[in-house]
Amino acid sequence: MRVISIVSTKGGVGKTTVAANLGGLLADAGLRVLLLDLDSQPTLSSYYALNQKAPAGTYEFIALNQTSPAQIISRTEVKGLDLIISNDDQGRLSTLLLHAPDGRLRLRNLLDQFGASYDLLLIDTQGARSVLLEMATLASDLALSPVTPEMLDARELHRGTLKLLSELEPFRHLGIKTPPLRLLLNQVNPRWRDTQMIIRGLRETFANETNISVLDTVIPHRVAYLNAASFGLPVHRMVNRQSLKRRSTSALETMQALAAELFPEWHLAIFTVDRCSALQRDDSSREYFR
Repeated sequence: MRVISIVSTKGGVGKTTVAANLGGLLADAGLRVLLLDLDSQPTLSSYYALNQKAPAGTYEFIALNQTSPAQIISRTEVKGLDLIISNDDQGRLSTLLLHAPDGRLRLRNLLDQFGASYDLLLIDTQGARSVLLEMATLASDLALSPVTPEMLDARELHRGTLKLLSELEPFRHLGIKTPPLRLLLNQVNPRWRDTQMIIRGLRETFANETNISVLDTVIPHRVAYLNAASFGLPVHRMVNRQSLKRRSTSALETMQALAAELFPEWHLAIFTVDRCSALQRDDSSREYFR
């Protein structure tokens, strides 16, 4: 099972949107995907409608080591896409993990329970430095960090996310390496001031890094992503006449490019997804597009 954490110490960069849409695309590609919502503001937990809601969630999973699928795994309306909902609105997990001997390694030690059931675990984290963010990072084999091309966000990347990874380096003495970091340019509007300068600067900064790289895929700033969230659908299913007339890359093509860049081993499955095959997987999308 691949384990990917969506990380950033800054809020508002699109972590939840990326997690929801990447998970939705890969589920439509036939992969078994589990979403884990570790944000105390549980946006991911409410992105998709649920066919079956589990009685428990992240609190019982992390605090009580509850791993029974019937107790903690909810089923979304997207076939093949499951979810462990966030139910720690009072932030009790952070306090618990700070004082637990295995706090930052708790999640890593629990994941063996799901390896046979899922191809991919996608972890959505909160947009602030916390023990939960550190725990998610140490449990992952890849960290994905959305970055919007704004000067303040670029500066926070260095002060926050990169500093976090640096401070987790001592765990290598326990045989735990920090995961490679992939930077995803997100919500990109070429008309914004300084956009191209910031993008060029980021690519040049990390061009020679071995553990950090900027992805080739760029996610544009489009209303389709907001509309998809409003309807609780993966964005690649949101196709209408206006988007068909676009000469730019469609949301389906963008998400396929991102998925293939992150998971080249699933390339063939990823590019079998098209709008028609996605709509056939459940009735909720067909209802919307009537």
